[in-house]
Amino acid sequence: MAASTGGTAPRIVVLAGGISHERDVSLRSGRRVVDALHGHGDTVELRDPDASLLPFLREARPDVVWPALHGASGEDGALRGLLDFLGIPYVGARGEAARLAWDKPTAKTIVARAGVATPRSITLPREAFRELGADAVFATIAEELTGHLVVKPAQGGSAQGVALIDDAGGLPRAMVDAYTYSEVALVEQRIVGTEIAVGVLDTGDGPVALPAVEIEPLSGVYSFEARYNAGETRFYAPARISESVAARAAQEALTAHRALGLRHLSRVDLIVDAAGTPWFLEANVLPGLTETSLYPQALEAAGHDLGWVYSELARAAIADG
Repeated sequence: MAASTGGTAPRIVVLAGGISHERDVSLRSGRRVVDALHGHGDTVELRDPDASLLPFLREARPDVVWPALHGASGEDGALRGLLDFLGIPYVGARGEAARLAWDKPTAKTIVARAGVATPRSITLPREAFRELGADAVFATIAEELTGHLVVKPAQGGSAQGVALIDDAGGLPRAMVDAYTYSEVALVEQRIVGTEIAVGVLDTGDGPVALPAVEIEPLSGVYSFEARYNAGETRFYAPARISESVAARAAQEALTAHRALGLRHLSRVDLIVDAAGTPWFLEANVLPGLTETSLYPQALEAAGHDLGWVYSELARAAIADG
């Protein structure tokens, strides 16, 4: 294991960049984390993972790694498993939990079993169309999932490959787009309502839900551009929902966080319907931390200083080993 830091500031390595579709977003998140940690007085280094990373970590033995890697490179559990092998603490979910949350159909199943409402859906590998015939598959979906639908890659983030369609007639094009990012696609009944994100924070005393952040994209769709281009989405922190609905959403987020076995930080995305029911969409083991991201907005709405939080998370990771 990494050596104890005692009373001194820990040596933190922030990882950002990588080779996923979300590289640019990751770099923005990583720089924000580094700036916040520097402002808090921590010793921090930013690295873009490549073939030199693991030898560097074996030699340098930092006290803790702070992954800010979005996409598969940072969220599918592989890197986290390697850090476990190296005995270097890191912020965020363990590898096994990250793999569960990274796969949206798996996460939906686990969270639904824990009692949280999830939209009706079907998971379709690309191979299913080859084996069963595209026309037959589309016809079956159209009979069972009517009205507005959402099609998304089973793995991935930042709304890449996600399509909102008015009916099953839009499925062929939407499936092609989803398969660009993953070999498996998820077709989901679209819940109409208020889109919110509930961050979960645990610096060592147990997970707590942060204020819900409401998302109102000006285009009507919370696309990749709406997420990361300033001015394209209105955010409300806290969300404009009743106290009772906010409390229920917070509880559902905590239930999802615990059911998936996450730790330190996560973000749970939900849709609140007209009846006030929060529906689980997905859980993020590494929430975006850019200047337009939801998790930092939730931290600020709760009255937290970002540098303090990120530093406390690093120390919690060291304590967890």
